[in-house]
Amino acid sequence: MTRNDILNGLQSLRVKEVSRIESNPHKPFKVGLVYPNTYFVGMSNLGIQIIYEEINKRPTSCGERYFLPPNSELRDYEKHRLPLMSVETQRPLNECDVIGIDITFEMDYFNIPTLLKLGRVPVKRIHRIERDPIVIAGGPCATFNPEPVSDFIDAFIIGEGEELVPRVLDIIEQGRNEQWLRSDILQALSKEPGVYVPALYEPQFDESGRFTGYRFVEDISSSTFSVAVTATENVKNTNPAVSTGCAIPKVTRHWKSLDTVGETVIATDFTEFGAMYIVEVARGCGRHCRFCMAGYCYRTPRVRRLDLLKEGVDRAAALNKKVGLMGAAISDYPDIDELVMYIRSKGLRYSCASLRADSLTQAVVDGLAASGQQTITIAPEAGSDRLRRVINKGISNEDMAKAVKLAANAGIPHIRLYIMVGLPTETEDDILAIVSMAEDVYRYMQEAGCKGRLTLSVNPFIPKPFTPFQWMPMAHQKEVTKKLNTIKKALSKNRRIEVLVESPKEAYIQGVLARGDRRLGEIILAAVEAGGPKQFKKVCSDFGYDMEAALYTERALTDPLPWDMLDMQLADGYLAAEWQRSLTEVYTPPCQTGCKRCGVCVG
Repeated sequence: MTRNDILNGLQSLRVKEVSRIESNPHKPFKVGLVYPNTYFVGMSNLGIQIIYEEINKRPTSCGERYFLPPNSELRDYEKHRLPLMSVETQRPLNECDVIGIDITFEMDYFNIPTLLKLGRVPVKRIHRIERDPIVIAGGPCATFNPEPVSDFIDAFIIGEGEELVPRVLDIIEQGRNEQWLRSDILQALSKEPGVYVPALYEPQFDESGRFTGYRFVEDISSSTFSVAVTATENVKNTNPAVSTGCAIPKVTRHWKSLDTVGETVIATDFTEFGAMYIVEVARGCGRHCRFCMAGYCYRTPRVRRLDLLKEGVDRAAALNKKVGLMGAAISDYPDIDELVMYIRSKGLRYSCASLRADSLTQAVVDGLAASGQQTITIAPEAGSDRLRRVINKGISNEDMAKAVKLAANAGIPHIRLYIMVGLPTETEDDILAIVSMAEDVYRYMQEAGCKGRLTLSVNPFIPKPFTPFQWMPMAHQKEVTKKLNTIKKALSKNRRIEVLVESPKEAYIQGVLARGDRRLGEIILAAVEAGGPKQFKKVCSDFGYDMEAALYTERALTDPLPWDMLDMQLADGYLAAEWQRSLTEVYTPPCQTGCKRCGVCVG
């Protein structure tokens, strides 16, 4: 591929897009919005589109998008010595004043050094000088544990970016215009609620390499640690788990009400979802599934008004696009039947990001069938009622039978089940229950007249920060592989039941990254230089990082954790109490108006 081929390829992507907001290259303040994966993957992400609009609505900022070139093109970039360039104007990344990275998946951590290096930006923040861009990051991974990539990032957005990103850009632009030092800009950012500046937090380790907490540095330009911690409106001094014996300031998650639209800004056919116009119906989830990071980090659950959603449907209709309804549990939306009927009245097809078997309606399923959908997906997560009580997944076999009947009535032939193995307290009986559940669901399909295929999508359970299972070890990889093989073998006799399994190797890399500390930055960088994620385990060994201890050691409830400097506004002891409730299989009911159990709505 020639240099011109690469440039023409970027230009052709832009030509095929329809945008409802202008990225004006004549605005003085340049912001590079980076998604650490390909255009095809990144443009399927609604978050980056919402932030793109936030940036370009600012009077002085021009936001442009940058994506990882496909593997087939990376060598050509190196061959022609081309920098990473924007889709909008082919501006090199290092010419931006600010770089914003949206981090959604742990495996994309390995793409961040590649993108920065290709963009001619120093990969590690400590190597950046005054003229280099300020690199900020946000997204789900940044919110629940930014530490594994904090070597590469100057500041993190903790929580949701709407309203906060413009304030962050105001500070950086003021600093640039008034020629503040880089350290002064970061110091100012640290005082903004919802912003985490890792240079202020020095991780501490004991002689065995065990993480023991943070040392807070009030002045980035000073190497002298000050014990006197001054609370700002951004911080809350509540964490005693520090090696110095004093509390560290905590960064409080930012979130907002959903009183504006949240939908596709740039429409393109070249995404994982195809020609789809995404409309965010709700954010957060109040179901209290104990394994789900999003359920805890994005509280409280909020829904958009029906009139706002209808406006989004109208915009999709103007483009003749299929509507993608986005949210943690679409079927929980109180006006879901009216919404899908409105979509159908416009002659549009639609799909749903997620559905709950216990709140599914015939109207929703009929609309999916009319939209050409051939599969209904249900997420029981576990096979036994006992284990579903442990994880607080309130779905029964009766709920699944009802969902199958609804699908059959609508003429949808296929059913898919999402399952996890390696959940806390799991036994061999729970694994056998997965087989029994699959056989039961297949029987429901036959009885209801569904003549299609039953698919089990089975994945290893990964404990995540800010969940009641954050202290728990992962089940051993060999043990999980054995369980997966048991399920596949037991169901292999029925050709209409298929079992799809995520690569356990990749899941265990995610397991290390999800709950890792700052030492992982060097390891990620070395793995990238050695060839990528496949080298991660070897590089961990080379660096003396005990991957097995990180995965398989149960942490005490009092142990300091790498994400202790973040505050999700959950009440002290709430997650530990939920862990105890899981052991006794006690049900936690969904969030409701006036509920003050977890503490988020109190603050």
